[in-house]
Amino acid sequence: MVTKVGTENDRLEMLQNLIKLDHAAVEAYQAAIDRLDNQAWREQLAEFKADHMRHIRELSPLVQHMGGEVPESGGAKEMLTQGKVAMSAIMGDDAILRAMKSNENDTNTAYENAVENAPPEAREILQRGLADERRHCNWILAQLGEEPRPEVTSRPRSESSRPGQHGWH
Repeated sequence: MVTKVGTENDRLEMLQNLIKLDHAAVEAYQAAIDRLDNQAWREQLAEFKADHMRHIRELSPLVQHMGGEVPESGGAKEMLTQGKVAMSAIMGDDAILRAMKSNENDTNTAYENAVENAPPEAREILQRGLADERRHCNWILAQLGEEPRPEVTSRPRSESSRPGQHGWH
């Protein structure tokens, strides 16, 4: 499913929709964590969930400053993302990661679009969010034995943020 989030003409609405998408991601990650057998994958997904929670915390003051209300949930998108994970759980850990890959494709597309359309005061936050989304997607792809997304550029990371170690933020 291709998302339109990040392409809105109204920048406030765009930021609110990103927050909704991050809420949906938080719930989808929790659904995956609850269903995975692989402990290392559960730990990594918990870190990715924390990134999405940080995105919500960072974007919320911008929405408030623009006079908008901060969404408290992902709405219908939340049910869809959780549903994909719950249905895939029947087929095991790889299927759960494939469902998460689908969800991360949406968040990557949304953040890519949002960075291009961002108000200046949001651009840095959205670029960090996009870097997180790309890292999440590429980790999932690596676990599934797939090639990384080609649009990902290398960015220097500290020793504590290398794949397989705790501390990715």
